[in-house]
Amino acid sequence: MPVLVDTSKRSNQKEMMDDFSIGGDLLRDVLDKLENINRWLGGNLVTINSLKKVLKNQPKDQEIVIVDIGCGHGDILRDVAKFGRKNGYKFKLLGVDANPTAIEYADELSTEFKELSFIAEDIFSDEFKERQFDVVIATLFLHHFEEKPLISFLEDTLKHTKKAIIVNDLHRHKLAYYLFKLLAVFIGNKMIIHDGLISVLRGFKRKDLEIISHKVNVKPQISWKWAFRWRWIIQK
Repeated sequence: MPVLVDTSKRSNQKEMMDDFSIGGDLLRDVLDKLENINRWLGGNLVTINSLKKVLKNQPKDQEIVIVDIGCGHGDILRDVAKFGRKNGYKFKLLGVDANPTAIEYADELSTEFKELSFIAEDIFSDEFKERQFDVVIATLFLHHFEEKPLISFLEDTLKHTKKAIIVNDLHRHKLAYYLFKLLAVFIGNKMIIHDGLISVLRGFKRKDLEIISHKVNVKPQISWKWAFRWRWIIQK
C-alpha cells in the first residue's frame, strides 16, 4: 500500500476474499469479524433503512422476494428477516454467494429463519439471470467489480427485478482509508486488514455512481451515510 494514498481513481487490486477457494475456520473468523465491524459502524442499518424506504407503500399481505447478493454468512438477511417479522411483512429471502463455505456457514447460522434460504451461485450465471426478485440487496459487494461488468450486471438484474436494487457500498476517501488503518490496530485479522484497505480504494466517489446510473439509464438516488457509505437506490 502507498504511504500517501491516491483515491482519485478506483483501484483494480484484488482482495483475498475474491478467492472463492478460501474456507474453513479462516473464512468463518473473517465473516464473524466483518459482521461485528459493520454493526459497530452502523453499516447493516443503512441497508435496513433503505429497504424500509423501498417498501414504504408495499401491501403487507403480498409475498416479497428479496435476494442478497454476495451474502457471506447471511447476517444482512437475518436482520432483514427480523425487520420483516417485526413489521408484518411476508418475506421470501434468498442469499447468494459464490463461496460454498460461506453458504454452508450461513445455513448453520440461520436455522431459526424459515423464510431464509441460501445458494452457492455465480451472479453472472444463466441460472441467476433466470431468477425473479422484488428487491435485490448488494451490501459491500459491487466494489469488487470493474465498471464494465458492473454495468452489465445491473442492466441484466434490472430486467428481473420488480421494485429496486439497494446498494450499500464504500465511499472512496482518504479519511476513510486512514480511519480504517487506525481501526485495524484492534482487528487482529490480516485478511480483513488487507482486504479492508483495498475495499476502500475500490469504493466509489459520488460521480462514479452518477456515471454508472446514466449508463444504466436510471435516475440516481444517492445519499451519503456514516461511516463513509453510499446508499444508492435503483428503482424501476
